[in-house]
Amino acid sequence: MKIMIKNFTKKLSHNYVLSDINLELESGKIYGFVGENGSGKTMLMRAICGLILPTMGYVEIDGRIVGKDISFPDNVGVLIENPGFIPGYSGFRNLKVLAQIKNKISNDKITETLEKVGLDPNDKKSFRKYSLGMKQKLGIAAAIMENPELLILDEPFNGLDEDSVNNIRNLIIESKKPNNIIILSCHDNQEIEIMCDEIVEIKLGKIVSIRKSEKWKDKNE
Repeated sequence: MKIMIKNFTKKLSHNYVLSDINLELESGKIYGFVGENGSGKTMLMRAICGLILPTMGYVEIDGRIVGKDISFPDNVGVLIENPGFIPGYSGFRNLKVLAQIKNKISNDKITETLEKVGLDPNDKKSFRKYSLGMKQKLGIAAAIMENPELLILDEPFNGLDEDSVNNIRNLIIESKKPNNIIILSCHDNQEIEIMCDEIVEIKLGKIVSIRKSEKWKDKNE
C-alpha cells in the first residue's frame, strides 16, 4: 500500500483546518502524528479515510483518488475520537454486527481480538454500562479485528490504565506488517518514539516536520 497526499487543503467556514499538506506514506511502517489539540492531526486522519473531502488537492491510495475513484480506502480499520456502538448490545454482539458487513472473519476471530485488547468475549454487559477504558478497548478491537491494510488510531490510550497501555502498545507494534500502514496520534511523546518509525509534526493545519523516530535511529546506529 502507498498513500500520497498532494497539496491537500481543507477550508471550513472561513478557517483553513488543513493547509497544503504533502505527505507520502508507505507500507511496513508506523507513522505518528503529533501536535497540540486543534493542530489538525484528527482532520488529516479524517482526510485519509475519506471522511472529509478537500477544498483543494487530493489523497491518493494505490493510484486511486479518495472521493473520486473510491469513497473510502478498501481495507481500513479506524478509531477516531470517541468509539460509537449500539448501547444495548454486548461487546461481542457489537463486533459481530460490524463483522457481518464484510463477512471476512469468524466468531473465533472476534473472540480472539476481544481477548487481545483485554475484554471478556463472554461478558454480557451492554456497551452503555462500559467504563471509558472498556469503550476504548472495544473501539480498538473493532479497528484491528479484520487485520486491515490501513489502521488509523486517534489517541488509542485514552481512558486506559498503565497495564492496558502496555498491552495496547505491544498490540499496535505487533500489528505492523510488510503490507500495512499504521497511523496513530498520541499526546505522550515517549510512546510515539517507542511505537513509530516516522513522526509527522502538525501545527495550525500544516506539516512542520517529518523525521525518523529515536527508536529507528537507535536501531540503525
